[in-house]
Amino acid sequence: MVAQVHSGAVDFGYLEGFTAGDRQVILEVLALFEDQARRWAGPLAEAGPGWQDVVHTIKGAARGIGANALGEACAACEATGPADLPAVRSALDAALADIAAYQGRA
Repeated sequence: MVAQVHSGAVDFGYLEGFTAGDRQVILEVLALFEDQARRWAGPLAEAGPGWQDVVHTIKGAARGIGANALGEACAACEATGPADLPAVRSALDAALADIAAYQGRA
């Protein structure tokens, strides 16, 4: 089920195991993550209002789908502050690119 081209930003094996390989559930979870990512863009830009809550939310969502590097970037940002938001945005972009590749859209 894993696409041939992805960076490893998302551990799809983890997600597949967690969902017992149910493709429909996997696609629904990934679609929800992508939808949330669009909503996160504003607060992540220039440390907008509520950025701390958004980073915390992303951390949990990322770990839930196997986007471990994104989860770690969020944890680091929570600890050090908004100066690390570019790393969160970069890790989120990498996770979204992997999701697109996994879904055969990239």
